[in-house]
Amino acid sequence: MAEISIQIGSRIRNFRKKHGMTLDDLSVRIHKSKSTISKYEKGEISVDIETLYEIAQALEVHVEQLLYCPPRRTRISERVSSPAFFQGASQFYSYLFDGRTNKIMRCVFDVLSETEDHRYRIMMYMNFKDYQNYQNCENTYWGYIEHYDAMTQISLFNQDTALEQASAQILASYLDSDTKWGLFNGFSSRPMMPIAIKMLFSKTKLKEDEALIRQLKVSKEDIRLLKLYNMLSVT
Repeated sequence: MAEISIQIGSRIRNFRKKHGMTLDDLSVRIHKSKSTISKYEKGEISVDIETLYEIAQALEVHVEQLLYCPPRRTRISERVSSPAFFQGASQFYSYLFDGRTNKIMRCVFDVLSETEDHRYRIMMYMNFKDYQNYQNCENTYWGYIEHYDAMTQISLFNQDTALEQASAQILASYLDSDTKWGLFNGFSSRPMMPIAIKMLFSKTKLKEDEALIRQLKVSKEDIRLLKLYNMLSVT
C-alpha cells in the first residue's frame, strides 16, 4: 500500500509542476492544507477517493492518470506467429538521440497482457534518470504491439496528455537479432511540431557511449536516402 501512495503522490507532484502550480495554489483549489498536500505527494498519507477526484479536477487531468497499479508483466508468446525478436520478452528497451538536448533518451517497455486478438498491451516509460526508478520518467505511454508479416507496429497513447498519440514501426521483426531499428513518430512540444526519429530497440540494456550516439544520429547515408526518397526511412 505504501508503494501505491508514493507512486500516486509522485504523479500528483509531477502534474502540479507541469501546470506551474505551487503547493499553495493546489491547497486553495482543493481546500486542503499545504502540509497535507505535501504529505500526499511524499506518500506519507493516502489520498481518499473524493480528494483524488478533486485533485484531478484542479490539475485538469483524468483521475485515471493519477492512479497506479504495480506492474504485472507477461511474456510474449513463443508461438510461430509471434516475431522472433519479441518472443519470450516481458520487457524490452529502446534508445533515441534528442538533438534538442544532445543526449540519449532511453525507454523501457513493459508487456502487461495479451488481448483476445493476440495483441499485447504495453506501457512505455520514456526519458528517465536511472533504470531502478524508470517509472519516474518524463513521459508515460500505454498502447499495443501488433504484428504483421513484414513489420511490427507499436501504437502509443500519452498517459499524461490525452490528445497525444505516437507510434513506432519495426522492420523485419520476424528475424531474430539482439537489436532492431525502428521509426518513432509523434508530436513534440519542444518546439510544437510533428516528428519522426530513429529508434533502436534492444532486448537488453545497451552501453550508452559515443558508439551508440553515432548509431542514433542521422547519418550521411540517412540524408542520402532522405533526398532520394523524399522521406525518412530506417532499415
